[in-house]
Amino acid sequence: MEKILISACLMGELVRYDAGHCLITSDLLSVWKNEGRLVSLCPEMAGGLPAPRPPCERDCDTGHIFDKTGIDYTDGFEKGAAIALALVQKENIRFALLKEQSPSCGVNLIYDGTFTSRKIPGSGLTATLLRRAGVQVFSEFEIEKLSKIISV
Repeated sequence: MEKILISACLMGELVRYDAGHCLITSDLLSVWKNEGRLVSLCPEMAGGLPAPRPPCERDCDTGHIFDKTGIDYTDGFEKGAAIALALVQKENIRFALLKEQSPSCGVNLIYDGTFTSRKIPGSGLTATLLRRAGVQVFSEFEIEKLSKIISV
């Protein structure tokens, strides 16, 4: 049975920058959860960042992650991405379901680093690292797509 790494906020855990969550309800997720397939992790929290924390965005030019005042949080994000990678390697996880638009977990879109709510094509640090390691990464908007390729 294939395991799936999932962003903890999508499971309702209070780990977002605002100490909230992004709980998604899905029959597929309920089935996968009951089967024990889902491995929940917040890379930002795993990297030592607190909740709440200032909202951060990835700078398009440098790739670093800053808050609105210019404080660099890249180290915490990189540490969390490394922890996520170690977890998928240890558990032999080949699939991840991550929170879109996050500077860690964004799969297809991230904020552009200007704090103007502008989104651009791109991915967060964790999503990028996992992809480079061969993990197939999906956003919460691609659950059906994931379900079609995951083995039963």
